[in-house]
Order: sequence, then C-alpha cells, then structure tokens
Amino acid sequence: MTAKTYAILNYGCQMNESDAEHYAGQLQELGYKAAEDFHDADVVVVNTCCVRESAEKRILGKIGELKGVKANHPGQIVCVAGCMAQKDGGKLIKKHPQIDLLIGTAHVNGFKEILAEYLSEKGERVYNSLEVKESEFEGERIRQSGFSAWIPIMYGCNNFCTYCIVPYVRGRERSRSIENIVDEVRQAVAKGYKEFTLLGQNVNSYGKDFGVKDQFAKLLRRVNEIPGVERIRYMTSHPRDMHEDVIKAVAECEHICENFHIPFQSGSNKILKAMNRGYTREKYLELVAMIRRYVPEAAITTDIIVGFPGETEADFNDTLNLVKEVGFDAAFTFIYSKRSGTPAAAMEEQVPLEIKKARLNLLMEAQNISSLQRNEVLVGKTLEVLAEGPSNNNNKVWSGRTRTNKLVLWPVEGRDFELGDKVQVQIETAQTWLLKGKAVE
Repeated sequence: MTAKTYAILNYGCQMNESDAEHYAGQLQELGYKAAEDFHDADVVVVNTCCVRESAEKRILGKIGELKGVKANHPGQIVCVAGCMAQKDGGKLIKKHPQIDLLIGTAHVNGFKEILAEYLSEKGERVYNSLEVKESEFEGERIRQSGFSAWIPIMYGCNNFCTYCIVPYVRGRERSRSIENIVDEVRQAVAKGYKEFTLLGQNVNSYGKDFGVKDQFAKLLRRVNEIPGVERIRYMTSHPRDMHEDVIKAVAECEHICENFHIPFQSGSNKILKAMNRGYTREKYLELVAMIRRYVPEAAITTDIIVGFPGETEADFNDTLNLVKEVGFDAAFTFIYSKRSGTPAAAMEEQVPLEIKKARLNLLMEAQNISSLQRNEVLVGKTLEVLAEGPSNNNNKVWSGRTRTNKLVLWPVEGRDFELGDKVQVQIETAQTWLLKGKAVE
C-alpha cells in the first residue's frame, strides 16, 4: 500500500518556520511521508502570515490555486494554519470552501489529534481559540537544517505596538518551562545539531508569566551548559525588556553568540510614543552603550519602520541620525503599511507613499555606509565560521556565518568541508552584506 503524503507551504517569520517543522513531525508520526510536489500530496498545510498585506495577497493566491489542485486530487485535505487562520477564522472557509481545516496559532502542538479527529469524522473544522494553553512540546520536528535548530521558548506577545497585528493573532505571552526547552535541545544535540536559536516574539519577556524575574538570562545560561551545544542565538529582543543580566550572560557564556538584534523602529520620541514602544531614544542609546561596554566585539542589528503616521521630516531625521550615531552592522528597513485591526491603521496624518519611499532610500544609503564600515574593520582578521554549504549551487565556494552572524564566502581549494564544520577563515575583502576570505588551518 502506498504511503500517504503531505506538503507544507510555509510563509512568514522564523516562528512559522519552527511551527512548520512541528506540523511535519506530527504528520510523519501519523504515517505520512513528504511529497515531492504539493499538487500530489494527500494533506497540504498552508502555514500563513498576516504581518503585511503583500504576504496576505500571495497566500490568498496560493489558497485559491489549491481549489483547482484539490479538484484534480479527490480526497486531498487542505489545512490553513497560522496567523491568517487566527485572524480571519471561519470567514476564510466561507470564501474558500476548498479549505477543510483551519488551525489557529495556539493549536500547533495539538495538530496530530485535530487531524486524526477530522479524518474519523468526529472533529470540527475550525480551531482558532486563543484561550487554549499549549501543552509542552512533545514529539518530533522535521528540521530543515542538518546542524541548526529553531527552539521556540514562548508564544504570543503582550506589547501591543500600535502598528503590529501579532498580539491579536498570537495571543498573550505563554512560556515553555525551562526543563522542556532543555530537553528539546538535548534531544537535538543527540541528533547532531550544534547551533540553536531560541525563538519568541519578545524573548526578554520569557518567564514573566511564571512570576519570576530574569528568567531569560537563566535560560540562556542553562542552555549554554548543555554538552554538545556550540552556538546559541535568540530572537527577537524588545529594547524595553532587554536588561543588563542578558548582556552579561552573552559576555560570560562561551556558546552565546555576540550578536544583538534590537529593533528600535524609530529615532523620534514622538513616534516611539505613538507606536507604544515603551522606551525613548535616550534609553535605546544607553542600551547600545551597555552592550558596547560588556561585549565590545558584538554586532548590533535592528529593524526600522519609515513613514509611520504623523512622521515629519524632523522625526525622520531623528531616525537617520540615530542610525549614523550607533553604526549598526545591518538594519531591516520597512515602509509602514496599514494592518487592519491595529490602532495605527486608523491614525490620521498617514504619510504619502512617495515620501515614505524617498525616506527609505535615504535610510538605506546611510545604513549601507555603516554596514560596509563595520565589515571593513574585519579585513585581515581570522574568524570562526560555521559552514552552511556551497554558495549559490557553486561547489567551488562555500558560505557560512560568524558568531556575529556575518555572511562569509570562501573557496574550497581542494579541501573537504561538512555542514556544521567550524572553519577558520581569514577575511580578505569586505562588501556591504558579506565578507570574503580563505580557509586557514
């Protein structure tokens, strides 16, 4: 008898990537095998994102395409999961009757039981209550990397930034226990994984729902002590909740990477207040100074939103000047776009698109200068790089990342490298977004 197959079409953030790995693991526990083509799969899971309108449009196009796919594959089960399933609920099924199951963000860990009940014709079609408390993680993840593992440590967000839909679709913050997280890391180490990224919408809030302070720093130190762990990363940090104890843990622990991703979003105190970010420009600069003091070699990266409602030329210049003052290693820059259901969408003084684009270009020019300067300092140095494989299908050149998350390319030159190898690379040239060098003994 031919085994049933599945396909997962994933969109969105790293948390969605982690969720997709757990969906795949549960499907394999039910006896399904990965299909080579989603057109032929018996179960298709569309794991959705609704952070931006452009993402929603792409996903709705794919869901629409599945109507024809399903017509050619009688019995195919279409599951729509993730943030769009949470936000739109049963309305999606009414508009797209080809959807069999709708799985909200709080039901990832229970997907296997939900699908089994549906197949037995006993289950519901819509599971999107945010009142459900996730069970601790159990079972398998079918990880996409052979050496690097996503480890979710918490779910949801309590911050309610006025531009962000996440708290409405991911719910309030819920933390996994330290022991459950440590067990998952240990199991991954036993399978050969070396690098671990701890995931949460705001990792600095980890453990607050337990009523205990400084839990995230304690978690970092616990994971650092696990034999076989070689690198630890985490995302994402909120400046309001990033404290000295976490920075000291990075400075003092051997395996925690010296890379701080701290979104500041705007350099204007007026706009930060309108965004409900909970800190000021001055507090952010104090945080940067603390990082530089404890971890001088650290790379600092950030997120920035341009054109938030009410942003004047002076507000934008505050942002531009902060970028120049800090000297970020990299920045992810975005034009503000409305998200229905968020307070910012209803704000007056929406900034015209042409002005937002012009400001974005100026910001990117300034950041490109900073990124290149930060990389040029590394020329001549020998850096530890974790090998990720051939670059752009070119077996003559490999790529990998430094502890500070810099992308590095180097020629193979007759040597054999394996995924996850630690390679010493002497940096010879610096570009805006990457470094190039040669492997040394």
